[in-house]
Amino acid sequence: MKTITIHQPWATLIALGEKKFETRSWATNYRGELAIHAGKKIDKKICQTEPFRTILAMYGYHVDNLPTGTIVAICRLEACYSVLRTPNEKALLENGTLNTLHRYPIEKQEMAFGDYTDGRFAWELGDVRRLPNPVPAKGRQGFWNWEPSS
Repeated sequence: MKTITIHQPWATLIALGEKKFETRSWATNYRGELAIHAGKKIDKKICQTEPFRTILAMYGYHVDNLPTGTIVAICRLEACYSVLRTPNEKALLENGTLNTLHRYPIEKQEMAFGDYTDGRFAWELGDVRRLPNPVPAKGRQGFWNWEPSS
C-alpha cells in the first residue's frame, strides 16, 4: 500500500479527521488508498499553539503522547489541487482545465493546519480510518510501500 510519512501533530490531525488536506511542494497523479505514517519528528512548539492544542486535547492528545514511528490511519487520496493565493490573501484550491476550472476556498482551521503558499499543492484526503492500534513502521521520504499484515 502506498504510504506517506508526515510529522506530528499533522499525522494525528489527519487520523482524527480534523485535517482534510495534506500540503506539499509537489503534485501527484496518484489516486487511491494511502497509509498515513507518523514520523518520529514532533513539532512541540506548534502543539502548544491554537488551534492545534485545543483540537488535540479534544481527543486526549498532547505533545507527550502523540504516536511516532507508526502507521496511524488509512485513507483515500482523492484529488490534488494547486494552491492559489488571491489578492486579499485568501487561499483557493484549483483544479481542472481552462474549460472546467474549479476553485474551492480553504477554511480557517484548515489554513492553520497546512502550508497554503501560492504554487504549492493540496492533496485531498477522504474516507479516513484511524487505526485503533498504530502499527510500528520505519518511515521514508516521498511515497513508499507498506505491507499491512492480514
